[in-house]
Amino acid sequence: MAPDRALATQARPEQEFFCFRVGDLRLGVPSENVLEVLRAGLLTPLPRTPSFIMGVTGHRGEVLPVLDLLRFLSKGEARIGPRTRLFVGVTGSYVAGVVADTVLGLRRVPVADILPPPLGGDASAENLLGVVQASGNQEAINLLNFSKLLQTARQRAVAR
Repeated sequence: MAPDRALATQARPEQEFFCFRVGDLRLGVPSENVLEVLRAGLLTPLPRTPSFIMGVTGHRGEVLPVLDLLRFLSKGEARIGPRTRLFVGVTGSYVAGVVADTVLGLRRVPVADILPPPLGGDASAENLLGVVQASGNQEAINLLNFSKLLQTARQRAVAR
């Protein structure tokens, strides 16, 4: 007899993450923080903004700031190319476009498989929920605390 699906789900709770690659990093954010994915269009640079804000773009009648996570996490600099995508991330009333080189898709991760962020890591570790180890020949995915990341980005931008 096969176990009931509802019981199996309760026994191993899962969380869904939107996974993407930017630079050499494989990242994931909780799927409830992602509204949609779109092609990177024309960006308008803004004067006197932190370097991790690449500019703004228009989307559905709104102006979205576009974040470069590589610069925000001090891991390099993102480049906008013809295959670059933006995902529209949201937390509370904050909405922003985030640069992604490659969209890897949605991934359901058992909560028990999420390892804590590394201790003594660099400053980017403070924005991590945890790490999911690789399965098969895949690389590990760093899971971002997107709500905290977006609030910190907003605070840094306003403080200037």
